[in-house]
Amino acid sequence: MRPVVLCFSGLDPSGGAGLQADIEAVGQAGAHAAIACTAVTIQNSQQVFGFEACSTELVRNQAMAVLEDLPVKVIKSGMLGTTDNIKMMTRLFANKVIKKNTPFVLDPVLVANSGGSLGDEQTLVAAFRELLPYATLITPNTHELRALSGEQDLHIGAQKLCAQGTHAVLVKTSHDFDSGDIEQYLYSNGEMVHQSILPRLEGEFHGSGCSLASFIAGRLAMGDALIDAVKAADSWITQTLRAADVPHPDDVTAQLIPNRFVEF
Repeated sequence: MRPVVLCFSGLDPSGGAGLQADIEAVGQAGAHAAIACTAVTIQNSQQVFGFEACSTELVRNQAMAVLEDLPVKVIKSGMLGTTDNIKMMTRLFANKVIKKNTPFVLDPVLVANSGGSLGDEQTLVAAFRELLPYATLITPNTHELRALSGEQDLHIGAQKLCAQGTHAVLVKTSHDFDSGDIEQYLYSNGEMVHQSILPRLEGEFHGSGCSLASFIAGRLAMGDALIDAVKAADSWITQTLRAADVPHPDDVTAQLIPNRFVEF
């Protein structure tokens, strides 16, 4: 069987982000995506209207059913929905329910891509800080990086998170600048080990962050080294955004949906 990535993520009815993005991105990376659904959201491609989190017991039982059945090589988490669900994931690692040294890609979602709070940020940040030491890679946007690290400078923030136990941090600057190329920096054990420059494409994209993280997780499951997985994901995400679907052709401010089945 293809190597399995167990993804903890919420349902986005529009299919732009969340568990559908995970399934498509992991599949395009060559692996098989299994899902523990953490929440059901009410959203379209442009806006979040609300969500209902799954109970901690339900999420854990979904995960256990997969872990006891399939050859899980990598764990990936996106929207976890509640502080209790974040703490539950921490216990899965701390109690070695998830096998030791299983790579873990953590996308620490605080606010949905298309807007909408997912809970009290201060409480979520405190819970995430307990989970961070188990992460092989975290992929925060700039808002999440600053919230988790307490630092405004992105490089200092990444180094601080590494010092707190996270193995690697992928710094993405797409949320910080209105023009120019997008710079990304991969920090591992406090040192910058890779830098990439991606073209800034016109428009806003719904689900690009979770797609990138999931593709990296898929490549790790396929046996790539971390730097190689990030490089492959950079190439792939650029092509998915170039070929993005346009839900509202007459509205230049509307968010686009990455085409995750594009050739690259």
